[in-house]
Amino acid sequence: MFLLRLLLLPFSVIYGLVIRMRNFFFDSGIFKSKQFDFPVIVVGNLSAGGTGKTPHVEYLIRLLRRKIEIGVISRGYRRETKGFIEATNSSSAVEIGDEPKQYINKFSDIHVAVDENRCHGIQQLKSLYPTVKAVLLDDAYQHRYVKPGLSILLTDYHSLYPKDYLLPAGRLREPVSGADRADVVIVTKTDPVFSPLEKRAVLEQIKLKPNQQIFFSFITYGLPVPLFKGLPVLRFSQINTVVLFSGIANPYPLEQYLKKLCSELIPIHFADHHQFTEKDVLSIKTKYEEQFTRKKVLLTTEKDAMRLIDPSLSSVLKGMPVYYIPIEVAFHFGEREKFDRIVLDYVTKS
Repeated sequence: MFLLRLLLLPFSVIYGLVIRMRNFFFDSGIFKSKQFDFPVIVVGNLSAGGTGKTPHVEYLIRLLRRKIEIGVISRGYRRETKGFIEATNSSSAVEIGDEPKQYINKFSDIHVAVDENRCHGIQQLKSLYPTVKAVLLDDAYQHRYVKPGLSILLTDYHSLYPKDYLLPAGRLREPVSGADRADVVIVTKTDPVFSPLEKRAVLEQIKLKPNQQIFFSFITYGLPVPLFKGLPVLRFSQINTVVLFSGIANPYPLEQYLKKLCSELIPIHFADHHQFTEKDVLSIKTKYEEQFTRKKVLLTTEKDAMRLIDPSLSSVLKGMPVYYIPIEVAFHFGEREKFDRIVLDYVTKS
């Protein structure tokens, strides 16, 4: 791994020069950023995925949706369509992407759309729904053609951006200096028990600007939800073996959580945002059937479940005990109210 990174470092240097030049053009006004006259909040990261954007966007949706009318814009990563598309309950993950599909399925009182051009997406959504009071941009930290009023930068506790390298030697999309644009930094995926000493160690690595606030979040897991109607409530006390299949950037926290609840965990990994095929599903089914116990279950993530409800795939799994586990985020050190106040003050005073 070290040798491979060493070989890739020259390409990272070239990539870094290009991104630094791009950021300079935006900072100096040569490239124009559009600022809207209503609240726009961006949630993103410096690294190429795996920081937990989706549950943090959902946290913001829950915080704001009962107070104001909101919209969510995503590029719809790995969708097989182009341009602006408004998400509906009948939209498929293939059409709009798995994350937008998840948002619209869970929250019926918000407006969700996908557009690789975020400026155009915001304008289109606002023209369709003039009463929208705020827009959340999912994974748009590097989309600098929009100038957000509040930038929230996420970094995985197990892979903090100061310790990473630029692509392709590492996972950073832009230099660490890009973090200076953030108003709020959230260190995600920390352990549920997180000490002030661990917090101090992180602060020594992440050099905050005087205007920046930092928070520490962790994942909480909900009760397993059946993929198909008619399945019984899942109780881990009745299960020996869990076959976990997932197409997410970092399944490690979920795997660690499940290892405490079952005798045997069989993980099956796919690439992040993997579009499942019938062949994939058949191989998952075969792996499940190979486990010599009746006390077994198939588990996946909520994001992956959005791709599995496609009729061509769900028909293969029909009748099998397939569940997904929803997740939410919580904040350490009693700082949830402080974070909420930053967001609400920005939204209500803009």
